[in-house]
Amino acid sequence: MEVGKNRIRCAWAGSDPLMIDYHDSEWGVPLHDDRRLFEMLVLEGAQAGLSWTTILRKRPAYRKAFDGFDPEAVARFDRRRIEDLLSDPGIVRNRLKIEAAVLNARAVLEAQKRFGSLDACLWQFVGGRPIRNAWKTSGRIPAETSASLAMSSGLRGRGFRFVGPTICYAFMQATGMVNDHLVGCFRYREVSRIARGAPAIARLQVEEAGPGPEAL
Repeated sequence: MEVGKNRIRCAWAGSDPLMIDYHDSEWGVPLHDDRRLFEMLVLEGAQAGLSWTTILRKRPAYRKAFDGFDPEAVARFDRRRIEDLLSDPGIVRNRLKIEAAVLNARAVLEAQKRFGSLDACLWQFVGGRPIRNAWKTSGRIPAETSASLAMSSGLRGRGFRFVGPTICYAFMQATGMVNDHLVGCFRYREVSRIARGAPAIARLQVEEAGPGPEAL
């Protein structure tokens, strides 16, 4: 745990003002906007092998490069546009990650057709409601769970890439599908209150998006 300005935070927030702001205002808050959810899928995939601080610093450049994470726009990116992105120093210039972002945009459009929204497609893996954990130390927080395994399998089956179970769990933490703030962190209760006031997403049959935990 970290103490700063009389507030106790999760240790990963550290002392970087950008990370502190992200921890204090975004991480763990239930997210239901399709464009923002697509953004977080792309950014979590881009983080693989890198630090989240690096990705946060590049987020403004990512938003510009990927047309504000409009999935319809990104789905139209062709080979020339991908080559242009590979020369953009503001983002992670990894061909596989960039190509995955374009494929994921196309998969988002298909998910919206099937489920009505990307939101409904993703939140089904936690039954439409955030999971509130009660971790006292960061060492107890898992890297993946049965829910993230199910999400990973389901999304891969729908054409998504860079959605392994660890990436999916980080995504679930970031978007408030689970509250993994430590119980001693000042944001734990705040996020819990926000989650209680958030509307439930209608639970869909998991087989619509892929196999559930019992099938893995």
